Amino acid sequence: MIRESVPSELQAVRALPDAELVDRLSDLAARERAALCDGLAHLAELDTREVHLRQGYASLFVYCREALALSEHDAFNRVRVARAVRRFPAILERLREGALNLVSLKLLAPYLTPENLERVLECARGRRRFEIEQIVASLAPWPEPPAAIGGEPAAAGPLPSPPGHPVQLTVSAQTLEKLRLAKDMLRHAVPSGDEAELFDRALSALLDELAKKKFAATDSPRPQRDTSPTSRHVPAQVKRVVWLRDVGCCAFVGGAGRRCGERAFLEFHHVRPYAAGGSATVENIELRCRRHNDYEARTYFPRDEPDVGAR
Repeated sequence: MIRESVPSELQAVRALPDAELVDRLSDLAARERAALCDGLAHLAELDTREVHLRQGYASLFVYCREALALSEHDAFNRVRVARAVRRFPAILERLREGALNLVSLKLLAPYLTPENLERVLECARGRRRFEIEQIVASLAPWPEPPAAIGGEPAAAGPLPSPPGHPVQLTVSAQTLEKLRLAKDMLRHAVPSGDEAELFDRALSALLDELAKKKFAATDSPRPQRDTSPTSRHVPAQVKRVVWLRDVGCCAFVGGAGRRCGERAFLEFHHVRPYAAGGSATVENIELRCRRHNDYEARTYFPRDEPDVGAR
């Protein structure tokens, strides 16, 4: 019979008297709240400095989920409350003393204003979730804003993906016959008949076809717009090549070598800005998510930072 070992943490507490057990647990809870407040303060400052963007993360939510290994639920809660802390630092004291918890603050954060802050925080002191929801309803009688960080969906992660990912498919007899035919027709190029390489070739051809459709490739193209070196316009041909080269995702690489990889809200970015003489060539155009495109523009052309409360 296999005897299950007892973790050292459990062994240490089993011998404690009841009173000491209660005291220690209270102390640990207070430490946990203090650590949470410190973490939120750090996260708020990181957001203010936009460090996560420089490191290649498309949003603060993605940074929390991937760099800090938080669950999506925990990441969302912390980002929302950290951004509220930037506007209203007094929130941290209520959280540290246990008057409010992270979930309560997450629910209240979108509706806090300088005018109602003290009244709302005091009213919410020690309340349970359903009571907090009633307070929210009195502040704004409409549904809570959707669970999105900064208007951006979760990122798909860095690309390209490492090799060796298993894929299992169930295909029709007709599709299987097409696969066999493709193997026969490519014996000269793929003698082994390796199905992984066949799928890669098929997907490459499909992506090329989709890129042509997406960026208006035709046998009888319309007269092109001005594509001189002084033009801001990015030709469709350049867009197709860049889209395929960057694998349809943000190509921003952070200081630590992490590629953003965001797939949503992509824009064609001038590596050397158009205003600085950058041309719309394949070499000078890369894909960027909206956040990193804006970030690089502000980095290249510094401007006065907006007030923290307006972020």
